[in-house]
Amino acid sequence: MVKAYLRYEPASSFGVIASLDSNITYDSTGKHVLSPALEKVGIWHVRQGVCTKTLAPTSSRGGPSLSVTSIASSASNLVAVGYADGSIRIWDCEKGTCETTLNGHKGAVTALRFNNLGSMLASGSKDNDVILWDVVGETGLFRLRGHRDQVTDLVFLDSDTKLVSASKDKFLRVWDLETQHCMQIVSGHHSEIWSVDVDPEERYVVTGSADPELRFFAVKKDSPHGSLVSHTSEKGVEADGDRSIGNKWEMLKSFGEIQRQTKDRVATVRYNKSGNLLACQMAGKTIEIFRVLDEAEANRKAKRRLRRKEKKSSKNEDENLTENEEANNEIEEAGCAPTATVPDVFKLLQVIRASRKICSFSFCPIIPKDFLATLVLSLNNNSLEFYSLKGSENEKTVTIEHQGHRSDVRSVTLSEDNTLLMSTSHSEVKIWNPTTGSCLRTIDSGYGLCSLIVPNNKYGIVGTKNGVLEIIDIGSSTKVEEVEAHGGTIWSIAPIPNDNGFVTVSADHEVKFWEYLVKKKPDQKTKKLTVSNVRSMKMNDDVLAVAISPDAKYIAVSLLDSTVKVFYMDSLKFYLSLYGHKLPVMCIDISLDGDLIVTGSQDKNLKIWGLDFGDCHKSIFAHGDSVMGVKFVRNTHYMLSIGKDRVLKYWDADKFELLLTLEGHHSEIWCLAVSNRGDFIVTGSHDRSMRRWDRTEEPFFLEEEKEKRLEEMFESEIEEKHAPKEEVPEEGVAALAGKKTIETLTATDSIIEAIDVAEEEKKSLSAYEEEKAMAKVVDYQPNIVMLGLSPSEYVLRATSNVKTNDLEQTLLAVPFSDATKLLSYLKDWSSSPDKVELVCRVATILLQAHHNQLVTTPAARPVLTILRDILHARVKESKDTIGFNLAAMDHLKQMMASRSDAPFRDAKAKLMEIRGQQSKRLEARTETKTERRRKKKQKKLEDGHGHGHGHAWV
Repeated sequence: MVKAYLRYEPASSFGVIASLDSNITYDSTGKHVLSPALEKVGIWHVRQGVCTKTLAPTSSRGGPSLSVTSIASSASNLVAVGYADGSIRIWDCEKGTCETTLNGHKGAVTALRFNNLGSMLASGSKDNDVILWDVVGETGLFRLRGHRDQVTDLVFLDSDTKLVSASKDKFLRVWDLETQHCMQIVSGHHSEIWSVDVDPEERYVVTGSADPELRFFAVKKDSPHGSLVSHTSEKGVEADGDRSIGNKWEMLKSFGEIQRQTKDRVATVRYNKSGNLLACQMAGKTIEIFRVLDEAEANRKAKRRLRRKEKKSSKNEDENLTENEEANNEIEEAGCAPTATVPDVFKLLQVIRASRKICSFSFCPIIPKDFLATLVLSLNNNSLEFYSLKGSENEKTVTIEHQGHRSDVRSVTLSEDNTLLMSTSHSEVKIWNPTTGSCLRTIDSGYGLCSLIVPNNKYGIVGTKNGVLEIIDIGSSTKVEEVEAHGGTIWSIAPIPNDNGFVTVSADHEVKFWEYLVKKKPDQKTKKLTVSNVRSMKMNDDVLAVAISPDAKYIAVSLLDSTVKVFYMDSLKFYLSLYGHKLPVMCIDISLDGDLIVTGSQDKNLKIWGLDFGDCHKSIFAHGDSVMGVKFVRNTHYMLSIGKDRVLKYWDADKFELLLTLEGHHSEIWCLAVSNRGDFIVTGSHDRSMRRWDRTEEPFFLEEEKEKRLEEMFESEIEEKHAPKEEVPEEGVAALAGKKTIETLTATDSIIEAIDVAEEEKKSLSAYEEEKAMAKVVDYQPNIVMLGLSPSEYVLRATSNVKTNDLEQTLLAVPFSDATKLLSYLKDWSSSPDKVELVCRVATILLQAHHNQLVTTPAARPVLTILRDILHARVKESKDTIGFNLAAMDHLKQMMASRSDAPFRDAKAKLMEIRGQQSKRLEARTETKTERRRKKKQKKLEDGHGHGHGHAWV
């Protein structure tokens, strides 16, 4: 009988608050922060400081290919998340569901940006391409090619008709989305451009690079008369009107630059929602906040600057002062303003200095009372910090760091009843609930490399890098005692079975045996656990790992000389030496029955030995890098191994066969813990995550798994060797948005198969009709495969099942003969109002793909003629219906507004706020003009009095 095994599957991952590869962002409400957590996105409630939801893709693949690389939130509940494999998923934040998956990029997605309405999404990637996506239609519109290196940032301009893309190739490109061409290339940067943004009013575009300055560009827009108008100043535009008309393709015009405070390169530049602040994040610990002045304030500042300049340059101060005042009065009366420069518009407000290196930041869309703005930072130590800005000061309000380690997880250990999980890192010990993944306790400690939980679950023992044993009280979250145990790093710790103690091994060449004691010290009120060294054994090299047989008969230790020594536990006499590994052994385990001992080494091999004679049963090339941990599943000869190659492997030690390969971690796996019953496993990694793998009730067979692995290898080789070479279009123009995938090819096959089945059914029906006419009536037997559908409905079902995003690539692979048959079905489909859009898309794609052949094929003309007559009418009907519905909704909106202003109160409040700001500006301008006139009169009076007194004195 063929042996069946039970499958292990990934159940959950926890411990990551913010990973390093992606940006963070607020959602549209400002109540939640979206933070990348390797392949997931965590939605953190700002006030509560808890993760309320996670957006995790359901995919059989795992690991680095699915890590989140970019996040963008829209004005609605939708969020776009870009991944390392080039896919983009659109998520609904409230429901936590994936609305659609968009495949188009061949490299990791590095930039995402929604337009203002949230109906369009632009994405940039490491494949140097920019793709425009229709979010509502869930399809790719077109691909823009031209950059020579990775696209780093994107921003929409001019009512979403233009797109600015920044790249590592040191160029900005401005794309006209209507003509799908590059209309301007902006040079001048001396290093890679890392970020670009524009203020809400679209006055100034700012770019950040490794250059020591921030560069600003004035945005030109189409004026009602057809000429292009710059927003820098009215005076400048009037003077340069002819030149701007002549160079009409120049969308961005250099405005100036500001020197930055630090030498680090710029990572991100972003305006806040109101546009009055600009934040520039460096690739270090600082963020520079600039105040953005509006046009009136900037012009006033420019006037004051000109006055000061004229005062300095004047020879006779008194005479020149009078001349300046007269000149300024003339300027005021004429209504002209001097041209504002970058220092007049942008003023350094403050510098935020974080405790660690900043990965990314985001402004809160809601401005709190008494504060200028709130922003969140993600740090490289797996934490989030929230800052409130007030004037030239900032205040750290909240820090989210409890649910994860600050650095990589170096050891994990489970309690005897599997209810607690203890993990260690370089500065703290954390106690977790392994079922829910929630952090229960955090205790400050040294650099813990190994750990164990004392049998009654009250205490934990941690072995540290500096040779100290730390005793942790789990209940009170305190460190009870530090014991100077070894003179070097404690590499491994193992409990003695059925005994009151444990064993530690260290780089100081010693193996030490310890027993638990409960003592009351003079400075303590209650009795606390302590440990006492009862025996020690000196080795002749560094000891790296230790294992004790379940019957406590043998102790095995691995040395730096690549050997494993086995001793009798009671007398510590030498028993066996296991040699054969080429590099040091990092981990050892002994099976419960004491028959087998397994060793894992830096030479990437696992060796299975017999503990009776010390003979090597099998040497297995197990991992692609060092083997870091190996454990037997209790009461079995099945074993689990981990390595620096990021995978967990499940083995049968009797048959020496690999059973399963479990991928998921994004970096080296350092540690492993197996539950007593073997029903779940916990692994800890350099990526700061801990993952739980559950044993399911699903059986699998060894031969099936082997076949599956071979098929995957074969498919991946085929994809690499026979990847279709697409024609690269000329630089700066558009191409197709989608890409060929296994899904699109499968969909093509299903459509072709459906067409063939439908054609066969048509022939059978026509034969039946002939027999019926000849009175040879036999009951017609329809094809069971068609599920009772007509041929047209069956093909429609196959076509409708194709994802909207994949439809274009799917139909491009359909051969011409099948394409003509597919076109003949469109007439029947168009009679259904809800299929008109699909019919139009199918017709457009097929006509574009097979235009030359269709034109020269006489048989295709009748079909095309029918479609020409039908489709225009059907599209017009749909358009009229949508227009009627929109008009009805507008009417309902007006009726509701007249009865109650509740649904539109926010909009009204915003409108009132804007009007209030405008009136304040007008008042301020009026006040300044009145004040100037009053001062002028007062000056004249004073001058008159002065002359009068002078004559009297003479």
